[in-house]
Amino acid sequence: MITIDAIDKKILRLLQEDAHLTLKDISNKINLSLTPVHDRVKRLKNEGIIEKYVSILNKKKLGMHLTVYCQVTLVKQTHDVSEGFNASILNMPEVIECNFVSGNFDYLLKVVLPDMDSYHHFHQQKLSVLPEVSLINSFFIISEVKTTTVIPIN
Repeated sequence: MITIDAIDKKILRLLQEDAHLTLKDISNKINLSLTPVHDRVKRLKNEGIIEKYVSILNKKKLGMHLTVYCQVTLVKQTHDVSEGFNASILNMPEVIECNFVSGNFDYLLKVVLPDMDSYHHFHQQKLSVLPEVSLINSFFIISEVKTTTVIPIN
């Protein structure tokens, strides 16, 4: 069992807001000397609580103006069919999230593309041609109200 205390939580909150903070910056913000901050961050990495550091890019400034959620229903709910679908999705860079879900469909995809023509091509040439796919329902994002990668740490 991994245990994190209040100081670990402060460090994690700071790193979620700005992964470029130096250990010195963190130590100053939480009033703890550099060595214990270093040791804690190292432990959090080693325990897998901190998986990786990334840069969050502005989709629109990169020309990705369309976000689509796709509900995908498979032809059968078997292990082999799911594994085939998973393998195909891993090779589609347009799909930025893929989740196997419970309910009236099997997968929920988040797809980011430049425009509707690009989505039409993706739908017709990549997604709907997969032999594992039975049905696709698409939902087009009009406006993003909230987007975050910050996990609430209480």
